[in-house]
Amino acid sequence: MSDQKIENPFKSFWMAGFECTDQLNAFGNRVDFLHVTSHLELLKQDYENLGAFNIKTVREGLRWSQVEKIPGIYDFSIFQKMLETGQENGIQQIWDICHFGFPDDLSPVHPHFTGRFAALCTAFAQFYKSLGYSEPLIVTPINEVSFMSWLGGDVAGTSPYCHNNGWEVKYSYMKAYIAGVKALKEVDPTIRILTTEPLVNVVPNLNATSREIEDAKNHHELQYQSLDILSGKMCPELGGKPEYLDILGFNYYYNNQWVLNPHQILGWNDSVPHPYLRQLSDLLYEAHLRYDRPIVLAETSHPGKDRPLWINYIAAQISKTIRQKIPFWGICIYPIIDRPNWDHLDDWHNSGLWDMNPAISIKSRILHQPSAKALQDAQDTLSVELNEAVNQQHFSIRVEEMVML
Repeated sequence: MSDQKIENPFKSFWMAGFECTDQLNAFGNRVDFLHVTSHLELLKQDYENLGAFNIKTVREGLRWSQVEKIPGIYDFSIFQKMLETGQENGIQQIWDICHFGFPDDLSPVHPHFTGRFAALCTAFAQFYKSLGYSEPLIVTPINEVSFMSWLGGDVAGTSPYCHNNGWEVKYSYMKAYIAGVKALKEVDPTIRILTTEPLVNVVPNLNATSREIEDAKNHHELQYQSLDILSGKMCPELGGKPEYLDILGFNYYYNNQWVLNPHQILGWNDSVPHPYLRQLSDLLYEAHLRYDRPIVLAETSHPGKDRPLWINYIAAQISKTIRQKIPFWGICIYPIIDRPNWDHLDDWHNSGLWDMNPAISIKSRILHQPSAKALQDAQDTLSVELNEAVNQQHFSIRVEEMVML
């Protein structure tokens, strides 16, 4: 696909992600983070706050469990309100249709899951089209299939609360994912698909046997299964196609590299790096070589006091990626507003550009000044790389973005 021009649909290079999970947590309780973070109530304010950082593109969630409380009956009223607020504030919204959550009567392995999801995708696209917006619709059908297959299928952390069943859960998710893409495209062939899979590095321990080295290599390869299925390279019976791979979003956090056995997170900022630690730019290059598609860092952030250091690191790594002439289209800070632990809602992570202080008010928005300064510095630094890439035609960039640069 390297000789084919693919239009960059994003309104800004820097993006903001609003935590929108509506899943059942480890205790079987429904969580709804658009309410937990007061984002729905403070939608206009949250969008206005982004203006100081020239962020015009955001990731939002439809929340399937709230839209379809009765099978086949859809309530898109909140979706419409969010769309209207986005339009009023010049904000482009990328929509997750299933960001971890689904209706109470379904699970990924339920026989009706695929049909219900495809029907939702059809209704969603038809409703959006009926509103007459000219902005192209960018959709993530199902967020982080690899992670959710592990969380729900191997460690019983969410529905379907299984152990040793990750492959079946992943297969079921991807069956629905592909049916959803097909349904969306049938309504509007111009809809863009943004995948959002974790980007990881799995390595053996330093004294590993040849068998352990091979095991780590195989586990590292597992991260690509969902994309291989979507493209039809794996499980062609599900109907995946190469053209379903459109924009590759990868989610990358400080704990995305680890030793397989015994499990150990590779520290990203250790004074003496682990010998097997890889740079983010290297992992992105590996993914680009495999799929030859435009790339977005669809989620990234760091909890606590190291947030500014992480932003600096990400900017330096993406600078390298752009210099490698990879079509890299954006960075999404996720979450942009702090969020708590899914299972323990009183445990806030301090991971956003804006913190919250629930003890004072769930409506609080407290800008983390060191992170804000780091972000503005990163924007200045990367703007030079972006201008050079555009001038050398490494990748396209939208007119609105050039105004910002």
